[in-house]
Amino acid sequence: MSIRVNWRVSLNLVGTSLTYLAIPLAFPLLLAVYYGEPVRPFLVPIAITLVLGYGLDSFGTDDQQLHARESFLVASLIWLLIAIIGAIPFLVAGTGVTAHPINALFESMSGITTTGATVMLDFDTHSRSLMMWRQVIQWIGGLGILILATTVLSEVGVGGAQLMESETWTATFQKLTPRLAETARILFGLYTAITVGVIAVLYGLSLAGFAPNMTLYNAVAHAFTSVATAGFSPEPESAGAFTPVVQWVLTASMLVGGTSFILLYQAFTEDLGRLRRNDEFHFYLATVAIASVLIAFALSFDATQQFSFEQRVRHAVFNTVSIITTTGFASVNFDLWSAAAKNVLFACMFLGAMVGSTTCSIKTLRWLVVVKAFRRDLFTAVHDSVVRPVRIRGSAIDEESVRDVYGFVLLSIIFVFALTVFVVVDAARVGLSVSEFEAMSAAASTFLNIGPAFGLAGPYESYHAFPWTTKAAMILLMWVGRVEIIPVMVLFTASFWRS
Repeated sequence: MSIRVNWRVSLNLVGTSLTYLAIPLAFPLLLAVYYGEPVRPFLVPIAITLVLGYGLDSFGTDDQQLHARESFLVASLIWLLIAIIGAIPFLVAGTGVTAHPINALFESMSGITTTGATVMLDFDTHSRSLMMWRQVIQWIGGLGILILATTVLSEVGVGGAQLMESETWTATFQKLTPRLAETARILFGLYTAITVGVIAVLYGLSLAGFAPNMTLYNAVAHAFTSVATAGFSPEPESAGAFTPVVQWVLTASMLVGGTSFILLYQAFTEDLGRLRRNDEFHFYLATVAIASVLIAFALSFDATQQFSFEQRVRHAVFNTVSIITTTGFASVNFDLWSAAAKNVLFACMFLGAMVGSTTCSIKTLRWLVVVKAFRRDLFTAVHDSVVRPVRIRGSAIDEESVRDVYGFVLLSIIFVFALTVFVVVDAARVGLSVSEFEAMSAAASTFLNIGPAFGLAGPYESYHAFPWTTKAAMILLMWVGRVEIIPVMVLFTASFWRS
């Protein structure tokens, strides 16, 4: 049987995307020139991405329409190839632990998938331009998944993502912007405007004397990775290196990044009341509030943490928001907290923020469907003659979508546990001491694209200690988790290509 996938149109779109990658690569290149640092780490990948991009772009055909199969192929390949190209600056620079190919690819894949997990031990070893590349690749990763989720995944219905049409007005949005390019331009404009606003606020605080070490460089770096809910920081202490007011600003930035950008666009341009009427937005804020209160309560009984009331509230809110939005910043070393507080944070890893945002993990819309479906099932178990559909903002959700959501949640948990077993076994193989909780948190953090975990992978630690085989598995699962499992896994089935 012949191949049924229009691979030419897929490679054409991948090539176009790779060609545009030269633009963000130019930013750290200009910084390298400004700081008098080596430019070769950026000139080499710019040349490679242009040659490869134009080469793949030549595969274009008359039929440029993307169907489900082509969408899966494009989504998977773009993330994989950008991660590979993104590793080249680290390899060419040849400094620190990222000079090793596996470590370089881990850092790059963690960047483009906005995971925020790092293998770096020696922050001062690397040039400022190379450290900024880490921030840039996360910013474009956040923008990329935003466009992908809005224009591709919601259309092919990955894990119930078609629910976006009823909850976050994707259908209305696409009627306003019927072309993918126009949709991308609007999202890019909103994303850029929010990022510039955060840069202005952070640097403004520095100029006003409220954030002494928030230089323009740091303002740009942390705005890039807070709006993208990504989590890399050029500071070894992450957000803990800055004053409390900076941490509150970053908290607000992460909350905005975790909000559906489609909903933000509609609220800003049409009706601000749509935020108030949105079920998922309420659920998102409620999960943040409840988890923050639980952690603050746990910290109040933790004799090892001598926090004032303001510090307890700030650290509870900041780190809860950071984990739920899958950002991965840390305002303090929460690995030193009590078991109660750490277990709440671990549970938050599985939540995620809103569909249509830059965040990862399972996402609140799916959990909202699970909660409502479970409550419906309890009701119909007693009233077996009643037909009671699951409703999101007053609209009934078809049962196929509900089953898709259940399946996606179950599959995500299975992947986390499978990676946990691999981490434990592989650590034992090389004589590395890793507890089950540390392994499970590291597995959840990488597959769900959170960033920091506990123990060896704690917020002020590094994934470098894990064996290269474990890091290779994590690289693979960061990729799978970022594009929501199905687009990658389906590529390995014969029916995808031939049936």
